[in-house]
Amino acid sequence: MDYLNAFICGGILCAIGQILIDKTKLTPARILVIYVVSGVVLGALGIYKYIVQWGGAGATVPLTGFGYLLANGVAKAVAENGTLGVFTGGLIATAGGIGASIFFGFLVALIFKPGDKS
Repeated sequence: MDYLNAFICGGILCAIGQILIDKTKLTPARILVIYVVSGVVLGALGIYKYIVQWGGAGATVPLTGFGYLLANGVAKAVAENGTLGVFTGGLIATAGGIGASIFFGFLVALIFKPGDKS
């Protein structure tokens, strides 16, 4: 059942993104920002944790999950370190994902010879 919930949750988030692309004049970059910010806001309000409990990886892998992780990291760091946690919490909480994306991006760039399509 966990796999089905993750599939449904991730599918709903993707469908919302596709509807925004098709029915509005929003650029994909703006939609990505909306997803991250909505994850932060829903995480700060305590709503997204219930979505994560139900949807599992379907809720934590998309960009809304990244925003949720940022909000949780900041909240935890503020509780532990005070005001300094506002600046460090999000980076500490997301360092693994950011580091992995840089590493794999570099690895793919070495394999496939990136360049302009001119």
